[in-house]
Amino acid sequence: MPIKEDLPFHPVRIAVLTVSDSRDLSTDRSGDTLAARIETAGHILADRAIVTDDVDHIVARLHGWIDDPQVDCVITTGGTGVTGRDVTPEALARVWDKEIPGFGELFRWLSYAKIGTSTIQSRATACVARGTYIFALPGSTGAVKDGWDDILVHQLDSRHMPCNFVELMPRLMER
Repeated sequence: MPIKEDLPFHPVRIAVLTVSDSRDLSTDRSGDTLAARIETAGHILADRAIVTDDVDHIVARLHGWIDDPQVDCVITTGGTGVTGRDVTPEALARVWDKEIPGFGELFRWLSYAKIGTSTIQSRATACVARGTYIFALPGSTGAVKDGWDDILVHQLDSRHMPCNFVELMPRLMER
């Protein structure tokens, strides 16, 4: 995946949302991993929060960031499995204008090489909501690394060719 070095890098303002009934900031290894990778890549950690596995709580936090002009992108971690408490994809469905189904498909395809058929239990997904990208990753540290290192670090780099999500940001609200 080529980076065109003669193009300018445009940092993206990214908020991180951990969805968990059992984690707090002191035990949120996946959120820590994601935040560190965001900053190492040269992006801005715009905000970070933890909410419980509750659709209304997730939706409320997402609406706050979607409406914040200082947030370009939200990455969630957790709540993408198939148990009764896993409701992050349902929350995204309540806010999205457009789903990005290729994100989840690519995540599971890449994950298959590492964890085999267990990847089918992931409902990783992505969308655009009122001009803000939202990517939902599983809650494990390994899944966060895979989602960032294998997909998002490239697609959120304005120099990535042949195309990237950053170059589309000015056009996300077109009608």
